[in-house]
Amino acid sequence: MSLVGLSSRVTRKSRSNFYYAFLALPRARREALYAVYAFCRTVDDIADLGTDAAAQRAGLARWRRDIARCYDGTPPEHPIAVQLAEAVRRFALPREALEAIVEGCEMDLQRTTYETFEELAPYCYRVASAVGLCCIEIFGYTDPRARDYAVRLGTALQLTNIIRDVGADARNGRVYVPQQELEAFGVTGGDLKSGRYDDAFVRLMAFQAARAREHYAQAWAAFPARDARSLVPAEIMGRIYFALLQEIEARRFHVFGERVALSAARKARIALRCWMNGMLAVRAAGRRGAGDPPSEATL
Repeated sequence: MSLVGLSSRVTRKSRSNFYYAFLALPRARREALYAVYAFCRTVDDIADLGTDAAAQRAGLARWRRDIARCYDGTPPEHPIAVQLAEAVRRFALPREALEAIVEGCEMDLQRTTYETFEELAPYCYRVASAVGLCCIEIFGYTDPRARDYAVRLGTALQLTNIIRDVGADARNGRVYVPQQELEAFGVTGGDLKSGRYDDAFVRLMAFQAARAREHYAQAWAAFPARDARSLVPAEIMGRIYFALLQEIEARRFHVFGERVALSAARKARIALRCWMNGMLAVRAAGRRGAGDPPSEATL
């Protein structure tokens, strides 16, 4: 199997919401996104699926060395890192972002709870926003606000994941909902692990959803209209995850049973709508002038 095929297979096998965003890209950019996603999936699996902490740390250390090789011209060792090196060469992916992703996975080996959202925020940045900062380099942009958009959207996506997976994470020994907020709403880590569904849990999750919505709103406020066409894949990611959040809310946060997901048809409709909105936003930006902020209709 080719290196491109390996990364593509990792992406498809994961059934990621991101796969629908990748389909909107030209081949070279799509292959670079496959490499970034496969890298993220691989280092995340080291932290999530391993049972030997020393071996997990060694695995992440090997990835740190391969990231360094992507920038110093030395051939990387891991097959996925070989393709990642090509993405770095073609699209100037920020080294600090790739290293931050590894640091986020290391955090999962170092701690299982967070006292406040302020403590959780760096984790969200490393495992999600840093991914966004790599992605926008591949998508292409001209307005520096795209970086703020990527950071805030990444946090929103991660907060949505935390809500959806709160029960599964607790059963795996990790609670990402801040401890202070659990206490404030009268919910314990044990309640999450056992899948206790009651009014207190619903109120806690509604509070988490409101925070996620705030980050989506901040991301879309920072969205650079003149880059609307190139950032269509990012909008597909964001709109699919926002629809996932809405679905979770519509189900009144019944997340302890079957994993909440959107149908393939619904994801495809969202992707098509984002592509059409991107084209309209480009035309609107041309009429307004590149420096004007986007209207609500273009978002």
